[in-house]
Amino acid sequence: MTIHSTFGKLAVSLALAGAFLLPGLDARAADDTLNFVNYRDVRDLNPHLYAGEMYAQEMLFETLVDITADGYKPCLAESWDISADGKVYTFHIRKGVTFTDGTPCDAFAVKANFDAILENRARHTWLEMMHLLEKVDAPDAHTFRIFMKAPYWPMLTELGVTRPFAIISPKAMKNGSTKDGVTAYVGTGPYKLTKVVTDEYTVFEANETYWGEQPRIKRVVVKVIPDNQTRILALEKGEIDLIWGKNMLDADALNKYRDSKGFGVALSAPTSTRHIVLNGQNPVLADIHVRKALQHATNRVAIARGVFHNTELPADTLYARSVPYCDIDLKPYEYDMAKAARILDEAGWKPGSDGIRRKDGKRMELGLLYNSNSVTEKTIAEYLQHEYGKLGIRVSLRGEEEQSYRDNMKNGLFDMIFNICWGMPYDPQSSMAAMRQRVYGDYAAQLSLPDKAQIDAAITEIMSSTDPVRRQELFTFALTHLHEDAIYIPLTYETNKALFTKRLKGVGFNQTQYEVPFTRMYFEGK
Repeated sequence: MTIHSTFGKLAVSLALAGAFLLPGLDARAADDTLNFVNYRDVRDLNPHLYAGEMYAQEMLFETLVDITADGYKPCLAESWDISADGKVYTFHIRKGVTFTDGTPCDAFAVKANFDAILENRARHTWLEMMHLLEKVDAPDAHTFRIFMKAPYWPMLTELGVTRPFAIISPKAMKNGSTKDGVTAYVGTGPYKLTKVVTDEYTVFEANETYWGEQPRIKRVVVKVIPDNQTRILALEKGEIDLIWGKNMLDADALNKYRDSKGFGVALSAPTSTRHIVLNGQNPVLADIHVRKALQHATNRVAIARGVFHNTELPADTLYARSVPYCDIDLKPYEYDMAKAARILDEAGWKPGSDGIRRKDGKRMELGLLYNSNSVTEKTIAEYLQHEYGKLGIRVSLRGEEEQSYRDNMKNGLFDMIFNICWGMPYDPQSSMAAMRQRVYGDYAAQLSLPDKAQIDAAITEIMSSTDPVRRQELFTFALTHLHEDAIYIPLTYETNKALFTKRLKGVGFNQTQYEVPFTRMYFEGK
């Protein structure tokens, strides 16, 4: 069985093959209008919650600082100072900035946002900062301060990510709160929201009062096209200009247009790691020999080539070496089916008459849970089911819709489950901090590890360490232990992908993997 034969190409029905024109929207309206596409609606864009599309939140809302390839840069804060003990951050708020409803974006507006976020503090505890943040104040209209219980080195990173610390107009809050929703999506960003037709399209227009450089693209129309092949057909017909995102394009499409005269292809550096989490509380997976055998039975090269046509590269470790603090000497688990079988034999897992291995009355039967919305995960799951079956491991597959899949992950209701690292700029600090609590499946998976307490202690010390040398030692300790515990099976390093009409220039990727750089884009030629 080959992965490629499993993957195949999705058929396109005649009903979907027609023109995808939406009421009132021209296929190519003007060179200041960009027709974008997403597989679902923008949903709830409240910047303090997590239901909305992050690329859309990035268009509307801004944070105190920006995260760039060259480090932290001013945004709504012109500058900032950090106290000698690392516990007080003083931000000097940019003057003259207004929200698109005309409300001044001063220090008092920033404080109102932080007050609203802190009112719902329990929702944001995946950020370590929320455990250490003591209070905030605004002594005047241009000064905003954050007081911490202890130093926290990822502070500026967490303040610069898309949510929850993006700033919304206080007038859009409900009685000074955002935890139960907002009345409008009003920010200070380069675009404003002007129209939403649910599950059809959304229109963003340039913010004429924007404090920064005006974007050359004055209007972004986001069309909802759930089907992959229909999106590509719309691009070919000129009805959309850009397909952008990790899961919006398959490898076949990228290869087809790689040398095209009319279309451009772009791939980012690795953004995150696609992997499988093994639940150590499962009686079979509690045996480290079983976990190591599964590592050696996983052909990452075949997955990268067969599913992704090498647009994603094989992953040897939980985080790519390009991730800060993760360039450490870890020996990869090489693909070796004979070694995997030998490990199981020596550990007492012997094949039964039906070919399924057994030990102490336990059959080697495991479930692999995947997101049913992901064709890629289903394809990989079927391949691994076949491969692991060669070893005498019976794997049953179960696909569930995204929310159910995530609920089961969070509650530890799985044997094996697909997951993805959080990606830059959240890795490694935020994703590792979350391993100590029930945020995703990591906590449940690691709970039975004999060194779990040591790993957690190292992660906790990392968060308040002010010495980068000591911080590296702690990261090395924690990542080495997790690697040797074999609790994660890395598969491939994900990349962000884009397919676009060649007239569209400035297509690329930012430090935050969810931010589409519309403000750098423009059309050239006819």
